[in-house]
Amino acid sequence: MCGRYTLTKTKEALSQAFSVDPDIEIEAQYNIAPTQMVIALLCNQNSKEREFKRLRWGLIPSWAKDPTIGAKLINARSETVAEKPAFRAAFLRRRCLIVADGFYEWKKQSGKKQPFYFCLEDKQAFGFAGLWEQWESPEGEEIASCTILTTKPNELVESLHDRMPVILEKQDYNLWLDPQVQTPEPLQQILDPYPASSMIGYPVSTIVNNPKYNSPECIVQIS
Repeated sequence: MCGRYTLTKTKEALSQAFSVDPDIEIEAQYNIAPTQMVIALLCNQNSKEREFKRLRWGLIPSWAKDPTIGAKLINARSETVAEKPAFRAAFLRRRCLIVADGFYEWKKQSGKKQPFYFCLEDKQAFGFAGLWEQWESPEGEEIASCTILTTKPNELVESLHDRMPVILEKQDYNLWLDPQVQTPEPLQQILDPYPASSMIGYPVSTIVNNPKYNSPECIVQIS
């Protein structure tokens, strides 16, 4: 699964990585947790232009009676996402890139959970394969929310967990964000584990275990 990640890059770096100028404020986040507001790149359903938007992490299906279900839907399995009622409509019509530059996973060591940090070898920003939804309460409250797709782990992550987030290759961004693509087959083909040879991972401080900590210290390698 993916339950914690980072986004520490500047607006300029994101503009270069995704070829879209962010028109929202971006602050470094070293310990992003479920139900927090996150930054995603998506295709505006009205203008059809790509834009950065803030979404709540934890997808709330449009048919949900209340928003609490979102805390249970922070991830979606890529193998079954086209079939699950909570995700299938968004998979075909509301895909996004959840912007990140690293993620955490934990390993049980000596009776405690040791966090590890994973990022690309060049430490650049990337996009998780994500889905988004717009939910409205009977009282008219609107919440835009999202989920991160997961897949089987690559060789770097598999010693810690049996799942990892789907990091899309840059050449697949256009396909993933194209609103005209509404069949599962071409989308499923790009939801593979990111190559381990292009990633690095290392242990970090257990301060990451508490989502209240949000500082550069979270991603500093420890011995």
